[in-house]
Amino acid sequence: MRLPFPRSGADHGRPATPHPGPARGASSPLHRFNAAAPAAALSMLLACCGSRRWAHRLAVHRPYPDIDALLAAADEAGYDMTHADLTEALRAESAYHPPTDGPGAPAATTALRAGHAAYADRFGHAFIVHLDDFGPEERLDQALAGIRTRLANDADEERAVAGEELRRLARARLARLLTAPRAGAARP
Repeated sequence: MRLPFPRSGADHGRPATPHPGPARGASSPLHRFNAAAPAAALSMLLACCGSRRWAHRLAVHRPYPDIDALLAAADEAGYDMTHADLTEALRAESAYHPPTDGPGAPAATTALRAGHAAYADRFGHAFIVHLDDFGPEERLDQALAGIRTRLANDADEERAVAGEELRRLARARLARLLTAPRAGAARP
């Protein structure tokens, strides 16, 4: 679904208009996001995806009537990322190192660390994968299988896969951010 966003640079530099919001006293996470100062909104969005253009685009189109509208806008902005936007976002992911401890044998955790290192050496950015569809006990195996499979990709194919995984991660992080009692950090 394509949303009617301006395709020119007209949305850049335009300050976000705070949403007047629901009746006094209402403080849903979406209301707080819509009413946040531009810098605060950008900070929240950058915690979801490290592309400044993606975050700026979502921030300037506030207010959003509901979470579904914001998620649709996030998808749209994700699909419109340029090569440079994706590079910037993947670089930000490289700075974030999720914990490798958790359910699973120590050998599997060691294999995951080695897989992450091999992937970063091959492609120049962190391995990213959206694992929300799996239970905690399955995530380590899924991540290992994903790394093994994706190490066989050529650079262009892997960039496309990483871009899709980034969009899925950003969407999930944004949904968590806006359904939490207090909007805050969106990772992992």
